[in-house]
Amino acid sequence: MPLYMDVHNLQGVTTAQIDEAHAADLKEQGKYGVKYLKYWFNQNHGKAFCLVDAPSAEAAQLVHREAHGQVAERIIEADPELVEAFVGGGETSPSGAVLVPGGAGIERDSAIRTILFTDIVGSTNEALGDDAGMALLDIHNTIVRHALAAADGREVKHTGDGIMASFLSAAAAVHSATGIQRALAKHREEHTEHPLKVRIGAAAGEPVEREHDLFGATVQLAARLCAHAEPDQILVSNVIAELCVGKGLPFKDLGDVLLKGFSHPIRVQAVQWSGAA
Repeated sequence: MPLYMDVHNLQGVTTAQIDEAHAADLKEQGKYGVKYLKYWFNQNHGKAFCLVDAPSAEAAQLVHREAHGQVAERIIEADPELVEAFVGGGETSPSGAVLVPGGAGIERDSAIRTILFTDIVGSTNEALGDDAGMALLDIHNTIVRHALAAADGREVKHTGDGIMASFLSAAAAVHSATGIQRALAKHREEHTEHPLKVRIGAAAGEPVEREHDLFGATVQLAARLCAHAEPDQILVSNVIAELCVGKGLPFKDLGDVLLKGFSHPIRVQAVQWSGAA
């Protein structure tokens, strides 16, 4: 059966009420050949997300309507591999809530993710030839993947001249980006003949933004910020800076910036990392 993710706007609802609603879905789902698999709840934003196997979006909506009347704002067909890459498999509580390891043990997953892009400055193959260019790409890949592993980042895909990654934590994404730039700066000090420079962009958002594209708007924003960044620079959305308040991470407010594909200016922050040019 197709896999769907639905989005609920549930301002003022508690986790206990969400648990009860999901339990009611499980009681009704068999009538329509539907199977609700797991759910995420972001209480601060009043949003809930359900992952469901269903013969159709309409069947999934019928279960919600009969079980508790809290129908979804949107139901979007989802690629199972994208769900796994962005949101992760996720252990669930007895009620069906997705859990993640937290500072005090196991916590509910809010489903907000930070998306990060790296991009090698210039075409290494054209400038250096295939062999030297591939060698620099391998160095980039090693440095980035090491930084992702250190910050619990998840590689989504390789873009040819960079890597796209997903993080549970905005602060972890910033730490990872900083680690990447510092490692690259050290590599340039030791290998002056072929300096490797990278630009990085990151944005944070909810898992469903537009039809058939998990993290659509957030992915687009992260990619545009990466493209807008200068060599060695880390640019992030203002949301990331807000999520990192109290974390001791240094940002420089660059103000509102017009980015391709966005009708309104975007507030942009630069991450201040030691060794930046």
